Amino acid sequence: MQQPICRAPAERSFRDRRDAGFSLLELMVVVVILSILALVVVPRVIDRPDQARVARAQSDIAAISSAVNLYRLDNFRYPSTEQGLQALVTKPSSEPVPPNWATNGYMDRLPVDPWGQPYQYLEPGVHGDFDVFSYGADGAPGGTGIDADIGSWTTS
Repeated sequence: MQQPICRAPAERSFRDRRDAGFSLLELMVVVVILSILALVVVPRVIDRPDQARVARAQSDIAAISSAVNLYRLDNFRYPSTEQGLQALVTKPSSEPVPPNWATNGYMDRLPVDPWGQPYQYLEPGVHGDFDVFSYGADGAPGGTGIDADIGSWTTS
């Protein structure tokens, strides 16, 4: 019968210490793998806030457009460009004064776009009976990407 090999105490403690943790090489491999993952994932995560702002602007524009259409149903015309979107919150006193303006208005308050600017309104609009729009992140007409104008003509 073969007897088990008994290791000397010094040899056993060296092996236990060696197996107890990670080597520098193993740690470096993990760091490299995490860095590669970060390079792939971070750009996609960072882009999300801009997409969320555009989606919120589109949602706000759809809600404002619905309120403008309700205004037209009650008053047989859209608010004028001069009356603006404020006509949805408070009864206009300038001509043409709406004859059947809703007692509580058409909106509780006017939202501002995700970049902190008021939404714009034109009647008649360039793209339809009226246009409700935001100038985007740059606050100026035109632009591309997140600086592009977002309007009632782009929402469905």
